[in-house]
Amino acid sequence: MVWKEIYESKLASPEEAIKLIKSGDRVVTSFGCCEPLGIERVLVEHYKDYNDVQVTSMLLIGETLWVRDEVKGHFTFNSFFASGSSRKSIENGVADYTTCYFYEIPKVLREVIKPRVTIMSVSPPDENGYVSLGTNVDYIESTLDYCEVKIAQVNKYVPKTHGEAIKHVSEFDCFVEIDEPLPEVPSVPITDVEKAIGKYCASLINDGDCIQLGIGGIPNAICAELHDKKDLGLHSEMVGDGIIDLIKKGIINNSKKNIHHGKSILGFVFGTEKLFHFLDHNPAIEMHPIEYVNNPAVIAQNDNMVSVNSCLQVDLQGQVVSDTIGLTQFSGVGGQVDFVRGATMSKGGRSIIAMPSTAKSGTVSRIVPVITEYSAVTTTRNDVNYIVTEYGIAQLKGKTMKDRARALIQIAHPNFREALCNDFFERFKEPAF
Repeated sequence: MVWKEIYESKLASPEEAIKLIKSGDRVVTSFGCCEPLGIERVLVEHYKDYNDVQVTSMLLIGETLWVRDEVKGHFTFNSFFASGSSRKSIENGVADYTTCYFYEIPKVLREVIKPRVTIMSVSPPDENGYVSLGTNVDYIESTLDYCEVKIAQVNKYVPKTHGEAIKHVSEFDCFVEIDEPLPEVPSVPITDVEKAIGKYCASLINDGDCIQLGIGGIPNAICAELHDKKDLGLHSEMVGDGIIDLIKKGIINNSKKNIHHGKSILGFVFGTEKLFHFLDHNPAIEMHPIEYVNNPAVIAQNDNMVSVNSCLQVDLQGQVVSDTIGLTQFSGVGGQVDFVRGATMSKGGRSIIAMPSTAKSGTVSRIVPVITEYSAVTTTRNDVNYIVTEYGIAQLKGKTMKDRARALIQIAHPNFREALCNDFFERFKEPAF
């Protein structure tokens, strides 16, 4: 049977496709820019046909459909990352959250959660019958190996990306053709604080380094400061629009990488149509499963690996809190620890945790004597290397407890340094300076 016959035999309407899902099923979906929204909307419209279906996903850009009041008892939502639309539901117990290092998520799905159904977005098939997973390979790629039912929303707006994103139509059970623009994550203007942080972070990046960046103001500010660098590599779980110009100008050319020479390696992207277009049919960028991209042992194979991540709070020991505020699950662990450890293991590698010195319009210091009660430590003090704020760089690796605290006080906001010095004296029985 030629691929066109295979594909056409598996075409279905959304209403027909969702009949493959049964009450009591566990379902995993792709997230972010490739969330299969067309199929999800129809599934929610038919919520009365289902009971006790658990949907597992990660960072959703728009509304979280599975936490609407009317679907209670029909659908429950389990997330690996709290987003703006799910945070309150997780706090109220309407939705649930599973904490996990990002590179271990595929294993947790396969061995613990055990979904029967996977739903993802793909590009239309090419002339040889291959579709692409587009912006998201992450954990969704491996679900094709073990889920009993594999449903794909075929969307012409999904870019045809390379690497492990390429799959044959024979690997799926059902295709639903729904064309709709992908959800976008636009860049926001870079603040003066972010510009200052970006400059300090860029000063720690050298020609020939391999970098990992996320999305948001600080990563974009760092990208803006890298235009005088040469021969950078890119191995990152995710990126945004900020890397486009660096690749186009040859600043990121991956010429010094030990593995995947000449290729930028990603797990997923969060960006706009500009980024989707840049990825489309671009062989210089490869998408790979997150259990590979984020595996510290793989990351460490690139010499001079530099990871850059953000956080919510750091205490004077160097403990980093990135995903909780007290008992509130604010975001998720993501790949921070994966890359901090991978960069530490790398020959010549460095890890950077970057953050503004304050929160809540300057009324709260992010550098604190002790972390907020009930908050969970994301990155331990033993893993931390550099902490960066708009006031400078604190290098903590190998430092004594006193020297760590002194270095962090020096990059705290000036309005809070006196109080932190008092805390230092109370703890160590001597002046900080």
